[in-house]
Amino acid sequence: MSSDYLQLPADLPRPQDDGAADHLPGTRLPALALPATDGRLIDLSQLPGLVVVYAYPMTGRPGVALPEGWDAMPGARGCTPQSCAYRDHYQQFIDVGVSLFGLSVQDSGYQQELVQRLHLPFAVLSDNALALATALRLPTFEIAGMRLLRRLTWIAEHGVIQAVHYPVFPSDADAAWVLDYLRARNASAKSSTAEA
Repeated sequence: MSSDYLQLPADLPRPQDDGAADHLPGTRLPALALPATDGRLIDLSQLPGLVVVYAYPMTGRPGVALPEGWDAMPGARGCTPQSCAYRDHYQQFIDVGVSLFGLSVQDSGYQQELVQRLHLPFAVLSDNALALATALRLPTFEIAGMRLLRRLTWIAEHGVIQAVHYPVFPSDADAAWVLDYLRARNASAKSSTAEA
C-alpha cells in the first residue's frame, strides 16, 4: 500500500463552491441500475431508508502515476483517504441505519482492486457510461482525456436527495461531516417527536 495515496499534501488547492450541486437537494434519483463491486446491480432510486453516496474522481494505484497536473486540480487528490475514512467510520453508519456506497466512473474491475486493497466493507458503484452523472447533472471535470466526477456526497431517503456536501475538502473529513449531519438530523427528529 503506497503511503503517497494515503496522505494529503498540505498545499492542496481548495475547491470553491461553484454552485454546480445546488440543484440536487430535493431531487429524485433516476431509475438506473449501476454495477457494484460486490456483483449486484444497484438502483439507488429503489433503496429504502437512508442512503449515503460519496462520489469521487479516481483512486490512484500503487506504482501507477497519477495524471499530470492531478495535485494542482482543486478537489482531485484525496480519493483514497476519503475511502479509508468511510471504511474506518463504517460501523457508525451501520449503527444509524445507513446504506453506504462509493461512486466513480471507473469500471468495476478497476474499483474491485481498490475495494480489496483498502479492505472496504461496502460496495463501490460504477457510473462508467456517465448515465447517473448526466441524469443528475453532477459536476464533472476533464483531465488527461478523462471526464471524471467532482467530489461530492449526498444523503438520500427513499430515493430523494435530502442533503449534499459539496465541495468536499479535505476529503478525509467527509465521513465525519456526514455523520454529524445525520446525528443532528436524528436529534432534531427526536426533539420534534417529544414536543408533539
